[in-house]
Amino acid sequence: MSRALPKYNKRRVGLAGGAAAVALTGAVIAGTALAGESSDGGGADARTLAGPGTVSCPDVASRLPAVPASAQAEVTRNLQQLDQQIAEANQRLVDTVGQGGPNFVRNAILGPLEDKRVATVNRIATAIGRTADRPAGLDALAACSLDAQGDPAAPGQEETGGAGTSAPPAEDMGGDTGAGGGDTGAGQGGDASGAGTVSCPDVASRLPAVPASAQAEVTRNLQQLDQQIAEANKRLVDTVGQGGPNFVRNAILGPLEDKRVATVNRIATAIGRTADRPAGLDALAACTLTK
Repeated sequence: MSRALPKYNKRRVGLAGGAAAVALTGAVIAGTALAGESSDGGGADARTLAGPGTVSCPDVASRLPAVPASAQAEVTRNLQQLDQQIAEANQRLVDTVGQGGPNFVRNAILGPLEDKRVATVNRIATAIGRTADRPAGLDALAACSLDAQGDPAAPGQEETGGAGTSAPPAEDMGGDTGAGGGDTGAGQGGDASGAGTVSCPDVASRLPAVPASAQAEVTRNLQQLDQQIAEANKRLVDTVGQGGPNFVRNAILGPLEDKRVATVNRIATAIGRTADRPAGLDALAACTLTK
């Protein structure tokens, strides 16, 4: 009996240990699945169920000068719009988890968000500039990033959309120089892929006489409009077959319109410094797809 007891206990321990190992293995598998990874080691995105992260954007309100009373309502409305844009981007992060390739968040969420913010901060600057000095450098606050929970953040800053505060990179509000010779109004360089081309209203032909002091800036921004169309056409080719039925509208035409709004506002502002500011240029921002 004294010899059998250890043998019996050893067998019980072996059974208990095996059960514990099975339970532990199950827990590991469950934990792996909850982390967004398949149990066969295929390695799905580990952030899938951990959350897609949140958008972080520089704070605009704290960087504004004193706002004239005549501009307060418009500035407040556009600051609220900035908040709404961040909320919509965060919702899109949740709705599109697992979609697209490695650059999906940058191309389909952060990039379009930056374009919207450029247009909005330019409206804020214009509202203030009607009765006071126009604030410079607000475009530098347009770029946002994704916090550490999501995809790698864009270089630069992380701020109020998610958390934190940091200084934005210095940028020029004048707009980038682009290739081309004025807004063509129609898609440039068709392709053989069947993706179609972007067609946009011509801006240059709708401008009033441009003061000599504004000519260089206006020309630079007209070239930027051309560059934006060329980039959109290239993106049409590069993303053929990607996304759902609204992909082109949401990821190409929508962001292009936001960029064009910002650019035509820069043109109107440049002219308006020494002449009557042209009205209605925003109506030329929307583009269409031509097959």
